[in-house]
Amino acid sequence: MKHTLLRLAAFAAATLSAVSALGGQPKVGDTFPVLADHKLEGTLPDTTGKVVVVDFWASWCGPCKASFPAFRELHEKFADKGVVIIAVSIDEDKGEMEGFLKKAKVPFLVVRDAKQKLAEKLSIESIPTTFILGRDGKIAALHNGYGGDSTKRELFATVEKLLKP
Repeated sequence: MKHTLLRLAAFAAATLSAVSALGGQPKVGDTFPVLADHKLEGTLPDTTGKVVVVDFWASWCGPCKASFPAFRELHEKFADKGVVIIAVSIDEDKGEMEGFLKKAKVPFLVVRDAKQKLAEKLSIESIPTTFILGRDGKIAALHNGYGGDSTKRELFATVEKLLKP
């Protein structure tokens, strides 16, 4: 518990610093940064013309773990329709991340932002933080935290809306 609180405090301090330095988190309508430019650990797919869900999480974050079944359902329902889910771990310890993923049997893509450079650039204020990008690469929706079924319904509704021609 103490270990988790210390990490959370350090993450909060770093993100508050980033928020003041960068002017805050991107907003709906902003273009999302190119993921390949941020030295994430893992292989990134081509997301051109696709609806993309980018979720920032950590293995030690309870709400993050609670959100994974919703992302699994989202993946199962929409992957064949061109929706890509990319879970971006901010875990410093790769073993902790891998341990969680092994138990969770995650069917969607996971990469790691070990040095939290992308999280800092995006001024992530809390985790989980989820960005939903339209086919144009712009942020269509942003969710801070995970509120269970209500958040799940919002995620599904946003993705369904973005898939309409």
